Amino acid sequence: MEPVDTLIYARWIIPVVPPGRLLHDGAIAIRAGRIVALESRDTAQARFQAREKVELPGRALIPGLVNAHTHAAMTLLRGIADDLPLMEWLNEHIWPRELRWVDGGFVRVGATLAVAEMLRSGTTCFADMYFFPDVVRQVAEETGIRARLGLIFVDFPTPWARSPEEYFEKNLDLYRQHPGDDRLGWMLAPRAPYSVSDEMFSRIAGLSNSLDLRVHIHLHETRHEIEESLDRFQRRPLSRLERLGLVNERLMAVHMVHLNEDEIDKVAAKGCSVVHCPESNLKLASGFAPVASMDKRGLSLALGTDGAASNNDLDLLGEMRTAALLAKGVTHDPEVLPAQRVLSMATLGGAQALGMEDQIGSLEVGKAADITAIDLSAPENQPVYDPVSQIVYAAGREHVTEVWVGGRRLLEEGQLTGVDWPALAEEVAGWQQHLAQPLEK
Repeated sequence: MEPVDTLIYARWIIPVVPPGRLLHDGAIAIRAGRIVALESRDTAQARFQAREKVELPGRALIPGLVNAHTHAAMTLLRGIADDLPLMEWLNEHIWPRELRWVDGGFVRVGATLAVAEMLRSGTTCFADMYFFPDVVRQVAEETGIRARLGLIFVDFPTPWARSPEEYFEKNLDLYRQHPGDDRLGWMLAPRAPYSVSDEMFSRIAGLSNSLDLRVHIHLHETRHEIEESLDRFQRRPLSRLERLGLVNERLMAVHMVHLNEDEIDKVAAKGCSVVHCPESNLKLASGFAPVASMDKRGLSLALGTDGAASNNDLDLLGEMRTAALLAKGVTHDPEVLPAQRVLSMATLGGAQALGMEDQIGSLEVGKAADITAIDLSAPENQPVYDPVSQIVYAAGREHVTEVWVGGRRLLEEGQLTGVDWPALAEEVAGWQQHLAQPLEK
């Protein structure tokens, strides 16, 4: 018999590719962190000798979810200034607290809290955009989650750097010291068009081209962003980025709420990826992204939660449900963004946006064993006619029982295996006391 490390038996296996494929009463065989077979139970039992066998009756196995946009450390700012417009929220509450409190310690605790939440929600890979990416990388390395980390750029002083030159110097040093691999890698992360100069954008475009790095940016999020760009640059933000050489297959455009038809055609033709963050867009009243129109054009679509300060959770299962229902309501078409498509956006779509589709995003032989198990046997998930629809429309993160990243089990029977929650909870409470202090006028 063929030796493997792990055999996972489950009621359903949903590989995501090809669309609609469903394996009943099946097994996944894992060796050296990679999937070596998807088989029926009987075939797997006859073919493999496993060191570990995991029985998951009533569970559905899906590819690990990919959160294609978040600000992990901002979990510590969850709920601190709710129900406000975006720019007021940023200028009067978030940015002042960041300037006062954010340092490596803040980022370590906030990012660890985010990883704990994401793993408990079935997310196995996330794309981050925040200060101290070196610290977030260390947290990801210690906890075992997969990540693509943003080397952040803005055109003003922050806790990470004080000048444009320092941003480039620190980010490039970090990139050279820790070359990316299959589990932990880098992106260039200019924060938004209104906070980055033309000169900085031009240099970022050059780095993206020479280093073959994705560019992860908030784009066309609000009407105010577009109006400001027209006033300052006489161009809409997308047009400005195109002129500066950034609109191409390496662009990860986050939000993309306010687009006209020509702009949708443009990003589709250029091979850009769009990261849809429906709950953040709703909470900040940014608007409704034209996801149905983008999907019809064949755009690469992924899902993100945004940060916990503007969502207020990092629950990609909830994001799937919101994305599907919102698209149907906006278009008055119940066939828009069906369950299978939304699940693909949250898995393979995220992997494609990050340039990792050859490694993760689907359950296929040769890919990393990033796997999420969801319990569909609970009363609120019964009866099950279609497990994919049940996951998107009925299940919640409380039904996630197991998570593997590269074959390593990071969530077992709902319990984190690599995060000391009691100790982390004490640190979170300490930061809450600091952040709750009134801001100085």
